[in-house]
Amino acid sequence: MTKFRSEVEDAAKKAFQSMGVEYSFEIETPSYDIADLAIPCFSLAKTLRKSPTSIAEEAVTNLPKMELISEAWAKNGYLNFKLDAAKLATITLRTVLNEASDYGCGQKKSVKVLLEHTSVNPTGPIHVGRARNPIIGDTLARCMKACGYDVTTEYLVNDVGKQVVLLAWGLKNIDPSEVDIADRDKADHQLVPFYRKANQMMEEDQEVARQISELLVRFEAGDAEVIDSVRKTASMMLDGIVESLDMINVHIDNFTWESDFIKDGSARQVVDELSKCAVCREEEGAMYLDLEGCGIHGRGTKFFFTRADGTTLYTTRDIAYHLDKFERADRIINILGEDQKLGQAQLANALMFLGKDRAPECIFYSFVSLPEGRMSTRKGVVVYLDDLIEEAEERAMEEVRKRRDDLSEEKMKEIARDLGRGAVRYNIVRVQPEKQLTFKWDEALNFEGNSAPFVQYAHARACSILRRAGDFDHLTDLSVLKNDYEVRLIKELAKFPSIIEDAGEKARIHLLPVYCHDVASAFNQFYTYMPVIKGGDMKDARLILVDATRIVLANALNTLGLIAPEEM
Repeated sequence: MTKFRSEVEDAAKKAFQSMGVEYSFEIETPSYDIADLAIPCFSLAKTLRKSPTSIAEEAVTNLPKMELISEAWAKNGYLNFKLDAAKLATITLRTVLNEASDYGCGQKKSVKVLLEHTSVNPTGPIHVGRARNPIIGDTLARCMKACGYDVTTEYLVNDVGKQVVLLAWGLKNIDPSEVDIADRDKADHQLVPFYRKANQMMEEDQEVARQISELLVRFEAGDAEVIDSVRKTASMMLDGIVESLDMINVHIDNFTWESDFIKDGSARQVVDELSKCAVCREEEGAMYLDLEGCGIHGRGTKFFFTRADGTTLYTTRDIAYHLDKFERADRIINILGEDQKLGQAQLANALMFLGKDRAPECIFYSFVSLPEGRMSTRKGVVVYLDDLIEEAEERAMEEVRKRRDDLSEEKMKEIARDLGRGAVRYNIVRVQPEKQLTFKWDEALNFEGNSAPFVQYAHARACSILRRAGDFDHLTDLSVLKNDYEVRLIKELAKFPSIIEDAGEKARIHLLPVYCHDVASAFNQFYTYMPVIKGGDMKDARLILVDATRIVLANALNTLGLIAPEEM
């Protein structure tokens, strides 16, 4: 659409200049049945002392001749434009076929982005409430890479603190026969019973509590033996977490260990520097920054960075981590739960007091909840992401059996896996991060609605059409694609680069599922009403349109982290 929008922009500027004004306007995209592009004239009414309707009518008469626009007209204060359908078809479809998997991608940028996401504590599997974090983070990273950014994703492994030390103690001191049997044969699930048992023992036995406290002190003092022992435990838990992430196609580039900031002395250096700040205060031996007047209110104005015994807190090590990030990237982005807003505001102020003029960009999300039913609880404790994925695959398998009983069991499982896991990702991304999300199965696995299966099925159908069609003329005239169903689909395909740009540049990743649904819907209508394989003289042109749709759907699904199946 860039060529068309540029021509409209240039023509409109000349029209307004001939009227004696320099108008900084934005081109809008109205609903399909009104116009393809439109420019509002309302803000010029005061300057020109005319009604928006009169301004638009005068402007349209001053427009220069345009090559890519078939019609321009004024209505209700808007300057409206209709694209030349034949030229749109030729330009769009040739571009899609020529660029193929690169279609939608922007020019490479010399900007390094460090995007931190997931970073759940290595004391248990990822639970459903936090499932949004890795999916939002991974999808945004994919969108930003498509926009041309040099993106690195990172996970901060919180291997410091009482919970991880407690788990390490439990593994070393508790006999496996004394703990409950794990509900899954997966590293993170296998460790949970040890953590629960160790926590119970610490609460009931003062000697165990003393040993845990001693380990914490030794850890903070940089005791290599303790740090290594705890890191090995955290690594075991992390293996299971990574396995869960792999199942939803989330892959992290780097893992940074929180304990490194104790070992290399950078956390202690942060303490030394913050202690010199004019707003540094002390309370019963603990050090804090007084953030009164920094836009923070209530108890949050006391930003503690040491305990009473002088040991550092997570907040201290997080500052050291961000100072390290600043050395490695031009932009820092954090994906965080909405409960971290205060902490990030405190962090930004602490960085300012350290003389930094930068702060991380934060995307906050509301937590995922589940409706009443089978997935509302698991043994009265918590619902894990693994549970959600498992049930997604089971439910998808039921649908596949109903629809494709001609397939082998192995093929049905493969399709069910792609559908189920895709449904989890898609259903989570389609809702804006800041909005509440209740995960509902009738929405996630709806083959007719705004869902992953609906979009994946459209891609599979396009592949099926192309397989049945065999060879066709790829150089045929595309200007013949002028039917309303053809044009509507082509216009959707033309939008893809701008959708990727919006999703990556403005972190509006929820636009991508909406777009996928629009393309799939337009394709279904086209295929329903327009004969393709039996299209006679139109066959080759329509097959090219099918192939272009396949490419765009595959690119969009890949950016969402979903499989684009060739058969369903």
